[in-house]
Amino acid sequence: MVNSTEPPNPDRREFLKKACAAGIGTAIVLVPVAAGVTVLLDPLRRKSAGGEKVFVTTLDSLPEDGLPRKFPIVASRVDAWNKMPNTRIGAVYLRRSAGGKVEALNVVCPHAGCFVDFRSDKKDYYCPCHNSSFDLSGKIADPKSPSPRAMDSLEVEVQNGKEVWVRFQNFHSGHPEKIPA
Repeated sequence: MVNSTEPPNPDRREFLKKACAAGIGTAIVLVPVAAGVTVLLDPLRRKSAGGEKVFVTTLDSLPEDGLPRKFPIVASRVDAWNKMPNTRIGAVYLRRSAGGKVEALNVVCPHAGCFVDFRSDKKDYYCPCHNSSFDLSGKIADPKSPSPRAMDSLEVEVQNGKEVWVRFQNFHSGHPEKIPA
C-alpha cells in the first residue's frame, strides 16, 4: 500500500534543500572573507604622502644675515591603518641666501642618520656622531668627512609673498646618491 503523505520524488527535494543550504552557507562565509581581504590589502592601494609640500614658517622668521634656523616639520601622517594628524615628522634648517632666496636642508646627516647641529661660532653644520662637517650651503667642508654626500637639500617655495613651504622628504643614509626613503 502506498502512503499518500510521502512526496512522489523525495530525492529531488533533498537535493534542492542541500543545494540551497550550500549556496547560503557559501554566501555567509564569502562575505566576511572578502571584507577581511579588502581591509588587509587596503594599505597597499593607498598612495604614499611623502614629498608633499608642508607649511613651515613665514619669511619674517628667517634672519637676513644668511644664518640658518631650525624648524620642525609638522604634518598629518598616514602609516598603514593609522592616521596621525599634526605629528612631528622631521626638521629642516632654513636660511636666506644671497638675493633673498630661501634654502632648506634636512637636519639628518647623510652618513649615519644622526641629527646635524649648526655651530654659530664656526658658521657650519656639524654631526656629532662621526665628526662630519658641512658648510652653510650643506656641502662637505672637511675632505676627511665620513659623509658620502652633502646634506640633503629640499625644494622650497614662498607662497603669498611670505609663507615658506617645503617639500619635505627623508633620504636613505650611507649612500652617495640621494635615495628617497
